[in-house]
Amino acid sequence: MKHYALTILLLVVVVAAGGFFLLRDSQAPSLILTPASGPISAKRPPILTLEDQGAGLKSVLITVTQGDKTVELLRSEFPRGTASQLLDLSLQDIKLNNGPLTLQVTAADQALLTNSVSESFSFDYDSRPPVVSVLSRAHNLNQSGAGLVLYKVSEEVERSGVQVGEPFFPGYLQDEGFYACLFAFPYDMPQSAFLPRVIAVDRAGNERKAGFYYHTNPRPPKRDRINISQQFLDSKMPEFQDLYPEADNMLDVFLRVNRELRVQNRAKLKELSGLTVSSPTWQGAFLRLPNAANRAGFNEQRSYVYGGNKIDQQTHLGIDLASLANSPVPSANNGKVVFADYLGIYGNCVIVDHGLGLQTLYAHLSTISANVGDQVDKGTIVGRTGATGMAGGDHLHYGVIIAGVPVNPVEWWDPNWIKHNFSDKWQAAVAPPATY
Repeated sequence: MKHYALTILLLVVVVAAGGFFLLRDSQAPSLILTPASGPISAKRPPILTLEDQGAGLKSVLITVTQGDKTVELLRSEFPRGTASQLLDLSLQDIKLNNGPLTLQVTAADQALLTNSVSESFSFDYDSRPPVVSVLSRAHNLNQSGAGLVLYKVSEEVERSGVQVGEPFFPGYLQDEGFYACLFAFPYDMPQSAFLPRVIAVDRAGNERKAGFYYHTNPRPPKRDRINISQQFLDSKMPEFQDLYPEADNMLDVFLRVNRELRVQNRAKLKELSGLTVSSPTWQGAFLRLPNAANRAGFNEQRSYVYGGNKIDQQTHLGIDLASLANSPVPSANNGKVVFADYLGIYGNCVIVDHGLGLQTLYAHLSTISANVGDQVDKGTIVGRTGATGMAGGDHLHYGVIIAGVPVNPVEWWDPNWIKHNFSDKWQAAVAPPATY
């Protein structure tokens, strides 16, 4: 009898405690809709986040109103103990017109005295992709070279540019009302795979692709053989030994630097490409290191040989220029310094941004005389040549990069190429239409 009374008492206490917990929960569920306003579409519907850490979620009802028509988008009941829920509010099965609409969200919790919340959200439904009009006409590209396309878009976009296989080259809106996009014919892409397209994605997620006329000229890679001596390994690899303390010998250090660190450094160049301005800052042809001889060209496929055996293969993605030791290195054109530090295989390195994702790289410097944030003019000295990083002797490794993709610097030294492929196109886009 006493045991029975204790059981009843315990049951009453549990029920009372549970009731007290449910009754004392006076907080309604919280809801967050992302986005909370603006354009939406069936391709990019809103996402609803519900949360109730008290009694837990019980139900949600979502309706869509457009004009005088209201339809139920979602009705759901949640099992007890559901503290949070993430809901993708798909609009695929609802027939909607382009224009304003309202989403009404009502959510309730499990409390005995139910707490509920109801909020209204206004959107613009948009199912139409933006219209892309390409302004520039002739697009003649060399393999491993660069091109410029100018275009207009019919509405505000979230993202636009040129897609070339996997690489994406952003376009930048100009004061004149058109977009400018520098893009590359990647050095490692076969001519048959090069199919550039202008892509524009509006704020509702609608995407439009537009083709444009282009002509390509093949530029097959050159091949080079680099003999790696024990003297080179013993003199250069200690610079990198702290990165690979587990390496058995200097040859192992070299291979890891050549394969792994090279990839990391190029990823850093891609990251730095985001530090660009939306308008071109350069003027005319780019400067070449004065009184320098070419020691290695762009897109050279290098076979590395040690002891008579091929041990590795990599592609050289710049031009090596040799002059007198410790020669002053000028900035190739006007721009802003976005990197001035040690960078792995490049050693002491300066990178200058010239706008539209175009950047120049100056590597293996003995000294750096520029700082991040400096505005430099064409000819401003940014450092002196040296042999830091993976350099066998004093020289400048000079690179040109577009949105993280290396391109052949030779084009940018040629004033005629600049005129035909950039200046003339830009002038035609900004010139007023002829009247007759």
